[in-house]
Amino acid sequence: MNRRTMVIGAVLILIGLPVVLALIAAVSFHLRNRNNGSIVSSGKRREYLLYVPRSYDRSKPTPLVISMHGAGGWPVQQRDMSQWNRLADEHGFIVVYPAGTGRPRVWHMSRRTDVRFISELIDTLEAAYNIDPARIYADGLSNGGGMAFVLSCTLSDRIAAVGMVGAAQLLPWNWCTDRRPVPMITFHGTADRFAPYNGGTSWVVPRPLPNIETWTANWARRNRCGPKPVESAVAADVTRREYTNCADDAAVVLYTLRGGGHTWPGGQPLPEWFAGPTSRSIDASGVMWEFFRAHPLSKRSRGDAEGAE
Repeated sequence: MNRRTMVIGAVLILIGLPVVLALIAAVSFHLRNRNNGSIVSSGKRREYLLYVPRSYDRSKPTPLVISMHGAGGWPVQQRDMSQWNRLADEHGFIVVYPAGTGRPRVWHMSRRTDVRFISELIDTLEAAYNIDPARIYADGLSNGGGMAFVLSCTLSDRIAAVGMVGAAQLLPWNWCTDRRPVPMITFHGTADRFAPYNGGTSWVVPRPLPNIETWTANWARRNRCGPKPVESAVAADVTRREYTNCADDAAVVLYTLRGGGHTWPGGQPLPEWFAGPTSRSIDASGVMWEFFRAHPLSKRSRGDAEGAE
């Protein structure tokens, strides 16, 4: 091989190397972020990521947590950010991370196809595992948290309680027709640029978003809670507001994170330049799980919700 051929070969390798590295990175990303389950719902293949702890016992009814990613996210991202798998190991529940649709993936909150998907996903998991029907919970970040609100309005006979992080709802309250009061816990940062704490428009949502405290008070009104919430300080940058004396013990709780961004408190941080600071003063998933386990779905509530359909 002459010198010229060697030089040309070296140049071709150098030119081609970035392409090869990009392909390797793409394949690696796909392998790390792929889902492990799918069903056909409304004629489309819908995917999800399921985690069953080693302690799972088929003879025991097991709680189920449904955790939904934000707009542009995906199930593995939601798993890593929320750290629900760690809690599933500690407390013995199953957790599933469903995927939205489109590119980027989003939850279409005003469409019933996503509600049908979640309902059929629950059916699928109930057929394969001993799921406790009184302890099925839904939570999510941002757009995923909005989807949790939708489920509280459309599947209140199946969803015992919901949790939301950095989420405020665009849909009007009169859209929510289920009569059952659904327990709700929410976390919101005062420096959230995506869903401003004081309401208004943001660079991702052209329509005005509601003020978070007002929106939470409206949920408390939906649950027929007492008018005066109980305020307490949890940490130097975290305050807790709880509405009590609610119908069916359906409490409503707001955690305000002073200086917090559009992130999951206590979870894996998103890039701060993009989403803002992540509070380490509180573990949102851990607090959420304690709230969930205190609010199972009663047989009476299930019957009332089914009768209201």
